[in-house]
Amino acid sequence: MDRASEIRKVLLITLLLNILVSAAKVIYGYITQSVAIISDGFHSLLDGVSNIVGLVGIYLSSHPPDEKHPYGHRKYETVFTIFIGILMFVACFEVFKKVYESFAYKRETAVTAASFWVMLITMCVNIFVSTYEKRKGEELKSDFLIADSRHTKNDIYVSLGVIASLIFIKLGLQIADPIAGLIVGIFIAKAAIDIIKESTETLVDRTQIDISLIKQIACCVEGVVECHDIRTRGTKGNIFVDLHIVVNSSISIEDAHKIAHDVEEKIRNILPDIVDIIVHAEPL
Repeated sequence: MDRASEIRKVLLITLLLNILVSAAKVIYGYITQSVAIISDGFHSLLDGVSNIVGLVGIYLSSHPPDEKHPYGHRKYETVFTIFIGILMFVACFEVFKKVYESFAYKRETAVTAASFWVMLITMCVNIFVSTYEKRKGEELKSDFLIADSRHTKNDIYVSLGVIASLIFIKLGLQIADPIAGLIVGIFIAKAAIDIIKESTETLVDRTQIDISLIKQIACCVEGVVECHDIRTRGTKGNIFVDLHIVVNSSISIEDAHKIAHDVEEKIRNILPDIVDIIVHAEPL
């Protein structure tokens, strides 16, 4: 099975689980009038939406290079990762709206044993989803899966906060419910900012590999006097590199080309995430 198919499989599995988790929280939250649980449900709903967005993004990014896109379409995955962050800001608005309504109208929240069971079971599902997505994201070099796993991991911490608020409400502190909802909104906003910031860095061609390591590898090749002007770009598992090497001016063009080829092969062998290398040979 190819990379795109593997990622789609992961997204479909997590989509089903996220929909179940979200539905359980939102429905039960409305039944008990709990702002904290409803807010957490909206947070989980975004996980499901991001899975759907991811399926579209992976489909587009899996297209092979063509005449108009010689570097491929992999950055579509990064673009759709940013879209996750934008959706998270939309969820923030809904959460803060619920918090305001709770403060303004002083709604009473009903807390039962079922409240704790709903939160504990859905939290266990989130732990599985976050761990599964992170492992597969690292294995498949997928920015989207890794970002989505971080989003789901936030759900775990948020759920712990909601459980704590339910305990306080049970003790008679009704104000704990909107306060927990407010904290959920802040968590969502922070995760959104982190995802957008990291994805934007990729789009503006942030360096993907430590250039000192590439220089060290190149200079170990026989015939290379010096290495400079190293540049890297791309995404995880799909990195492009160009660099300049200095060779002795007395050698032939053919020998200089062979040295450049040896540099390319050695870098590829040590750093398999690199898909393309351009080596410029300069005379000393």
